Amino acid sequence: MARKQGHNRVMFEEKIKNELNVALRRDISDPRLTMVSFTRVELTQDYSQAKVYWDTFDDTKRGDAKKAIERLSSKLRSILAKELKVRHTPTIQLFYDSQFESERSIEDLLENDANREN
Repeated sequence: MARKQGHNRVMFEEKIKNELNVALRRDISDPRLTMVSFTRVELTQDYSQAKVYWDTFDDTKRGDAKKAIERLSSKLRSILAKELKVRHTPTIQLFYDSQFESERSIEDLLENDANREN
């Protein structure tokens, strides 16, 4: 039974992430958010809170994107409530996710290591 609950949570997290990304493209017209994407969602055990992680493909505009995205949490929650059709929509906490920066630094390290071996 616990396994099924875990699977349901993962599916619901994925659905929230997908709906937020669609809403970002369809319903939000802020030009500072054109290069922003939601990367993952983590729900609490009781599904009441969602930690939503975001990243931008353009590091130089991260500060502007952060300001814009911090203003959106209540709007995103209302969009989610409409799209998910659940009784209780989780509250949203937005966090910056540096996954692309981490990937880039790992690639740079591997490239530098390969160049030193040659």
